[in-house]
Amino acid sequence: MSHFASHSGHRSHGLGRNLGGLARTLMVIVGFLFLTGGPIAYILWPRWPAPVALDAPALPITIAGVPFTVPPAAIRVAMQRRTGAQERIDLVFLWPSLAPPDPAAKPASTEAPQLTDRVFVTIAVSDSTPPPLERLNTIYPRYFAGDPTAGPNGLLLRAFRHETPYQGEDLLYEAAAPENFLVRCTRAIGPAPGMCLHERRLANADIIVRFPRDWLSDWRTVASGIDRLIANLRPRSAR
Repeated sequence: MSHFASHSGHRSHGLGRNLGGLARTLMVIVGFLFLTGGPIAYILWPRWPAPVALDAPALPITIAGVPFTVPPAAIRVAMQRRTGAQERIDLVFLWPSLAPPDPAAKPASTEAPQLTDRVFVTIAVSDSTPPPLERLNTIYPRYFAGDPTAGPNGLLLRAFRHETPYQGEDLLYEAAAPENFLVRCTRAIGPAPGMCLHERRLANADIIVRFPRDWLSDWRTVASGIDRLIANLRPRSAR
C-alpha cells in the first residue's frame, strides 16, 4: 500500500512537472505570436485618415465615381473631411452667399441652430429608387389628395393624403417644366418651420438639397442658387 502511495506521489509529481512545462511552452508560443503578429496587425488594422483643417483648400471627393470639390468648412461631419471615395457627405452653406460657414465663428452653446439662412446638402450613392421626375409620373400620383391647387409664385401644389408615406407633405413644381423645379415640402408645425427637399441625380450619385419652405415665395432665385451651388461643387473640368 505504501508502495502504491509512493508510486502515485511520484506520478503526480511528474504530471505536475509536465503541466508546468506545457504552460511555459504555451507562454513562449503566445509571446512569440504577440511579438511577430503585433506589428502585422498594426499595419493591417484599418485606420481613418486624420480630418483636415476647416480652412484647408477644397477637397477632391468622389461619390459613386462622380467627382466633387468640397470646401472642408462646409462638411458637417468631421470624419468626412478627407479626400478620396466616400459613400456620403453632409454639407451646409450660408444663404444667399453660398459660402461655407466661417470656421472662426463660435456660436454660443445656448444658441438654437440656424435654419433660415442656411441650405443643407447631402451627396450620397444612389439608392436605386426612381429619379424625381419619374416618381412624379409613376409613384406620387397614387398618394395625392384631391385636385392640384395654386402654390407660391406660380407653382403647382399637390397635397399628399394622410396615412400615406408622404403624409404631412406637399409636392410643388413648375407646372410647365417640372424638370426645372420640383420639391417635396413638409408643413410648418407650431414653431418648427416647413422644410423643402430638392433632389438631383448625377450618374449614380444623388444630391439632396434642403431649405426652408418660406423661400418658395422667391423660388426662381432658389432654383438658380441651387444650380450655382451644385456647379461650384463640381471640378472645373466637369462643369
